[in-house]
Amino acid sequence: MIKFMSLISGSSGNSTLISDGQTHLLIDCGMSGKRLKEKLSCTGVDPQQLSGVLITHEHTDHTCGVGVIARRYGLPVFATEKTFGAMDIGAIDANQINIVVPDTDFVAGTIRVTPFSIPHDAADPVGYSFCISGEKYTVATDIGFMPDKLFSHLAGSDSIILESNHDIEMLRYGSYPYDLKRRILSNVGHMSNDLTAETSLRLADSGTKRIMLAHLSHENNTPDIARITTASMLDREGYSDVELYVADRYDVTAFAV
Repeated sequence: MIKFMSLISGSSGNSTLISDGQTHLLIDCGMSGKRLKEKLSCTGVDPQQLSGVLITHEHTDHTCGVGVIARRYGLPVFATEKTFGAMDIGAIDANQINIVVPDTDFVAGTIRVTPFSIPHDAADPVGYSFCISGEKYTVATDIGFMPDKLFSHLAGSDSIILESNHDIEMLRYGSYPYDLKRRILSNVGHMSNDLTAETSLRLADSGTKRIMLAHLSHENNTPDIARITTASMLDREGYSDVELYVADRYDVTAFAV
């Protein structure tokens, strides 16, 4: 049975699980080992069954638990060379280090993986697509804008976890300092609800069936605002049959796949 679910999502921590029933992969681990075990208990996967952890980029809300779980469970860690250089995860064995290269497929257990570059203020950030039984599953968060090359990697995803970080007006008139607002709104920042809605429409055009909005800002967004922004555009253009989910900040959110 395929599992594709957000374990936690947001600036306080991010982690995703994808499994084909044989290979169980984490994408990022922005939480403690104890908390990961608690979240996995909801999924039917024991931490001892994990096959590896794939890293999108080095920011601590994506990596603070990676070193602990890699050492505790002997997990292989997959990341770009520059991301390995920028991460602070402590020492792991050399045989646990697996360098990934954007646009170069590799196989992790029984799952084919495609890493692709994303525009974000990190050393060498990537998203990931996974091919399982002819279906395409994608994780794409921490994205400043949506160039055509990036969209080409997302297009055709059957299910996608897609960033919908902030409402632009909430951010502009909120309490964040100016430099932080500018960073979030920049081309290496985070996707707004509006950009996510536009991207979701393009994804629906490409055949996407299920979209999970993720990495919502606690201060500059709400689940209702994010959902309504994207749902309204999809409905208006005749794509009301696309299944729309919003990833919970603290709890597991699963696709019905």
